[in-house]
Amino acid sequence: MTSVSDLYPLYLQHPTVTTDSRTCPAGSIFFALKGDSFDGNQFAEKALQAGCTFAVIDDPNVKTDSRMLLTDNVLLTLQQLARLHRETLGIPLIGITGTNGKTTTKELLAAVLSVKYKVLSTQGNLNNHIGVPLTLLRLTRRHEMGVVEMGANHPGEIWDLAQIVRPDYGLITNVGCAHLEGFGSLEGVIRAKGELYDFLRETHGKIFIHRENPHLQAIARGLEQITYGTGDDAYVTGKVTDCHPFLCFRWTQQGVSHAVDTHLAGDYNLWNALAAVAVGRYFDIPPESINAAIAACEPANHRSQWKKTARNELIIDAYNANPSSMEAALRNFAALPVRPKAVILGDMHELGANSPAFHEAVVEQLPTFDFEQVLLCGEQFTAVAASRYPCFPDTEALTGYLTRNPWQGYHILIKGSHAVHLEKVIDRL
Repeated sequence: MTSVSDLYPLYLQHPTVTTDSRTCPAGSIFFALKGDSFDGNQFAEKALQAGCTFAVIDDPNVKTDSRMLLTDNVLLTLQQLARLHRETLGIPLIGITGTNGKTTTKELLAAVLSVKYKVLSTQGNLNNHIGVPLTLLRLTRRHEMGVVEMGANHPGEIWDLAQIVRPDYGLITNVGCAHLEGFGSLEGVIRAKGELYDFLRETHGKIFIHRENPHLQAIARGLEQITYGTGDDAYVTGKVTDCHPFLCFRWTQQGVSHAVDTHLAGDYNLWNALAAVAVGRYFDIPPESINAAIAACEPANHRSQWKKTARNELIIDAYNANPSSMEAALRNFAALPVRPKAVILGDMHELGANSPAFHEAVVEQLPTFDFEQVLLCGEQFTAVAASRYPCFPDTEALTGYLTRNPWQGYHILIKGSHAVHLEKVIDRL
């Protein structure tokens, strides 16, 4: 049986890991993970043939080659290896979690810190029990800092990820009603996200925190805080100066004020940007460099993106949606001084038994915004709003409607959970 201590020297010689037998760089190590519909052990031999030097397995029945390293549990081995590697290098790490804005904040932090340091950050949203260890195993001795995103949809997951990451600093962007199928309630979300604080409290770490967020302040007692917010008592204070369509803001520290124009659509991104400012100043990055790094950041993956097409202008925020992010997006869009406005909203997923009520609340709020056009997509919205707004069960039906009824000259907000795939309608707008 191969132990983690046996495996680590081999990893140091072959520091590229893969979990996909279709992607096997020469000299890499394949980890034969299991899923609901696949068993990576069955692909170990293929991975070796494709270029891997070793394959880590946990099924003795497939071991046909001395390069197959048998362990008790491949996933646990991957996680333990990542923790050992992280502890061996000892690089300062910032752990990020929260209901909304994790990935945007991670990208902003990485951009700001990269001005001065060699930074490793989570790629995309590889923020779960597999993605986090894969991120840590990309650390090298050349790196000076790391920014690691941690996601969860059940209690205990953030705690488990923190045990692997061992962050020195933590940042919870916010808490709201999301993944309620796993967390049960807003209180459950707060407790779960707060597991990052619990870890840092035990290890005497520090947190970057929104000074005026009552939910976060309630669970941050006993922790050393580096704060950002709107009040003068914050380490970094800031305010929105414009948002048409991109966020412009001013931030102030010790009486000196700075203006930043971003490429982020939505005033709710102020807190994400201020978090990056606070982190940058704490790590001695000059204000001018912070401003330039934030200004240069352009969102990807349909997160707070602005796009001008031949016929319309779009704000695309279709990677994630929950009640708090939906309300923020609608409020921000309604405040923009443009006309005419249209919204295309998709279902919010993983909200549990109260999902119909959350979707009904959005529908009830829509008339107060006075949008010229409203289209709703998904079974949840259709169930509660079919008598009030045009509703479509899926994006195929919605795309067909927009093809038959093209829009011209609109400012359009597109917002919904990733699983709805509202990005499919973009080329019809």
